[in-house]
Amino acid sequence: MAHRKLTFPMPARADVVFDAFHYHEWRCQWDSLVRRTSVESSAPCPSVGATTENLGAGALRALSMRTQFVSYDRPVVAAAAMVGRSFPFTQWAASMRHQEQGPHQSLLIYTYTFQVGPASLRAVMEPLVDWVFVR
Repeated sequence: MAHRKLTFPMPARADVVFDAFHYHEWRCQWDSLVRRTSVESSAPCPSVGATTENLGAGALRALSMRTQFVSYDRPVVAAAAMVGRSFPFTQWAASMRHQEQGPHQSLLIYTYTFQVGPASLRAVMEPLVDWVFVR
C-alpha cells in the first residue's frame, strides 16, 4: 500500500480553504483534476456518511470515484474512503486536516493511503500511481 502525508501552505484562513475544497460547486471552478463533483444527497457539501461522486478531468478523464465521508468537522478535518472500486485503485482513503498559521495563512495536511490492482502488477503500478499523486 502507498501511504503519504503532504503539507501545503495556503494563503487563506483554514475555514476558507476547507470550504474551497468541500463545497463541490466551488471545487470544479478551480480544481483542474475534476470535471464534476457532487454529493449524492444533492447537498452543497458532504457530511459524515455522505457519498460523493468525483469525475476526473484532463488526463484523468477516465477516472471516476465514489467516496463516503467518515469524518467532516469544519474547518478542521474531512476524511473519506472509496466505495467500491475505481481502476487502478482497489482501496483508497484520504484526509485533509487544516491548521491556522496566522491571520491569512493556514496549512493543509493531505494524507492518503491507497492500493492498486491487479495484484500481479502492484509492484510496478503502485509507485507510478504514487508518483502521479505527488505531482
